[in-house]
Amino acid sequence: MNLTITKDQIIAGLQAVQNVVSTRTTLPILSNVLIRAEGSHVEFTATDLDVTVACKVEAKVTKPGATTLPVKKLFGIVRELQGEIEIETDDKNLSSIRSGSSFFKIHGLAADEFPPLPKFKDDKKVSLPQENIRGMIRKTSFAVSTDESRYVLNGIFISLKEGKMTFVATDGRRLALVDEEVDISEKSAGEFIVPAKAVNELNRLLQDKGDVELKFGENQASFALKNETSFSVLLITKLIEGNYPNYRQVIPGEAKERIGVGREELVQALRRAEIMTSEKANSVKLAFGKNLLTITANSPEVGEARETMAINYKGKELAIAFNPRYLIDPLNALTEDEVFIELIDELSPGVVKINGPFLYVVMPMRLN
Repeated sequence: MNLTITKDQIIAGLQAVQNVVSTRTTLPILSNVLIRAEGSHVEFTATDLDVTVACKVEAKVTKPGATTLPVKKLFGIVRELQGEIEIETDDKNLSSIRSGSSFFKIHGLAADEFPPLPKFKDDKKVSLPQENIRGMIRKTSFAVSTDESRYVLNGIFISLKEGKMTFVATDGRRLALVDEEVDISEKSAGEFIVPAKAVNELNRLLQDKGDVELKFGENQASFALKNETSFSVLLITKLIEGNYPNYRQVIPGEAKERIGVGREELVQALRRAEIMTSEKANSVKLAFGKNLLTITANSPEVGEARETMAINYKGKELAIAFNPRYLIDPLNALTEDEVFIELIDELSPGVVKINGPFLYVVMPMRLN
């Protein structure tokens, strides 16, 4: 294999894939990046056997071929070089790297030792803009559970049916849901759970322009990120096995009160109140009165905070307590100026909505 590549292209390719490489692995090949050069491209692929990322960039290939090299070492080398970089690999997988007056030799492993990529059928697929998927991840990923004993909640549930793509995340105390209208054929309908690691990688790789083609099978899914440039990325992930809980059950019935609130003003007031919470007393009280919202935090060992906000409210007086973080997270993820808080009473879950396809349910805490 022999190729010449610009520093920008190789850095972009390696940055896209190297995050998934685990530092502690018993298989040496999993510390390596697969480099496959052909035509006018070179493709870099890295995997931890759960998540695989492949990235294709432009290069001048004088002799096609493939090898694998330790990704952290290779990235360390190319980051310090200037100008064009030439990589030449012999039949013993020893690679020479040249750039200007710098020269390196680095030992690799054979490309055929690298785990092969799974194949996906063409009938289970759907395509939509990258920025749409990015927005859906932003509005749900914060609610994914980190409790490993409830394994099915450690990811985002994706449902494709009846012309809608729905993302759901919950940790048992709160639930975020967003959907998007999308063209789905009957064959492409399905439901699956994408693990948090893949969600985070996808969020990092998504661009503002271009489309995502999502394909899925029994236990794996792939996200192909395409745009006008020659830079393309493919992420493949194992899916979480198991049945996702019936999330529709936790969405409360009709609200007694629906209150419009300025999102930015509310999130800032909650952040200030949160300062006065403690591990033992980690709730803030929202008291709704005539055209006024009073937010208080009170913890015996720290002290107290009180905030008031003018709101448009004519309903009966109502007080409810929440973990402030569980309100701040969705408010930070949204971009709308106004959000709507829907309440039944102080013991029923609260709901945050916007003028759009987003819904967030949060369990209340006991009022002290």
